[in-house]
Amino acid sequence: MKNLWRGSVTACVVAAFGLSAGVATTVQADDYDWPRMLRIATPGTASGSFASTNGWGPILQSQTGMTVRVVPEDSEPTRYTRHTQRNEFELNSVSSAEVRFQMEGIDGYAAMQPNPLQIVWHHNDTPWAFVVRGDSDIKTIDDLKRDGVRVALSSQSPPMMRTVREALPRYLGMTPEEAEEKWTFVPAGSYVENCRSVTDGRADVAWCAPISAVLSEMEGHPRGIRWLDQPLDDTEAWEGWLSVRPAHVPAEIDMGVSSAKGTHGLVSNFLYWATPDADEDLIYNLAKWFHQSFDDYKGTHALAARMSVEHFRNYLDGSPLPVHAGTVRYLREIGEWTEEDDEWNEAAKEQVNAWLEARRKGMEEVRSAGVRPHWEDENFREIMRKHTEGLPIFRTRL
Repeated sequence: MKNLWRGSVTACVVAAFGLSAGVATTVQADDYDWPRMLRIATPGTASGSFASTNGWGPILQSQTGMTVRVVPEDSEPTRYTRHTQRNEFELNSVSSAEVRFQMEGIDGYAAMQPNPLQIVWHHNDTPWAFVVRGDSDIKTIDDLKRDGVRVALSSQSPPMMRTVREALPRYLGMTPEEAEEKWTFVPAGSYVENCRSVTDGRADVAWCAPISAVLSEMEGHPRGIRWLDQPLDDTEAWEGWLSVRPAHVPAEIDMGVSSAKGTHGLVSNFLYWATPDADEDLIYNLAKWFHQSFDDYKGTHALAARMSVEHFRNYLDGSPLPVHAGTVRYLREIGEWTEEDDEWNEAAKEQVNAWLEARRKGMEEVRSAGVRPHWEDENFREIMRKHTEGLPIFRTRL
């Protein structure tokens, strides 16, 4: 991804089955006794995360003897709960921006039980931009300042909701309140519905990832689709955006559907996450496999090529979120982890713990006061603000 802003079905359970011709099928020669099954959660079936995980999952299964199950769950809060409270998965593909919302308890996560997550490996740097139908009279991003624009609102993801309600208005030099008056928000219950609302004619614009399968479908629509540039040199506009979504990186899009390539948008890093109490030996050996078997799986999907240790190391140079001990052990072993990394990683763990402890204390006061624990309740928000005020947010380290 060329970055011009700064330097470098039902609850479907998919069993990984079968391998592409030519892929090595021998089990790695080490002494580790792999568990019987590995469960990996991803966003829904139309997402690049789901497709790319289904690319490397069969190879991991063949080389280790584990049964690898890829479990799509489009609702981010539900997937977070299933992972951290119900222990239904060992790995979870989530954007760093979403994890920031989960740790800080922003919007729909505010009243949820706070639980920590730690990084296992880099998944991809997903590009995002605003898309309109090919025959739309919205030609530039500034045309969204008009009255009456219908903006898709993807309710399954609190960060996506905040993006269109707050980050986009700030980018355009508007307040969120002005946007509420000018625009009509079109609710969408899933990511796919959010994107399709443009070609279906229900919304004028939607925020989408060009790598998603649904965008290939939309690109084949009789009227086509177009993407709106967010010029990378508009520093003032991007400062407004980053004041709301501090983990995003403005960039020129170079992957995904052909109509999006060359568009000025942004990238959001997805990573595979585990809970801190996940077995350290398992995480160590997964990190080792991701690195040593990269040549075996990198061609299975365009996003799999973003899982190299080089991409991971580049992300870690700015990461504000903690890395699991098993991964740290492996990276140190291969010379990709330093004492300086120990310092920021320990600080990141302390920051997570501070946020979660503050939120737990806030929830105790909420219960004692008989206040409704809902993120839209002002009394609830005021109590939580009191406990978290002054804590530093998780922002990309520059």
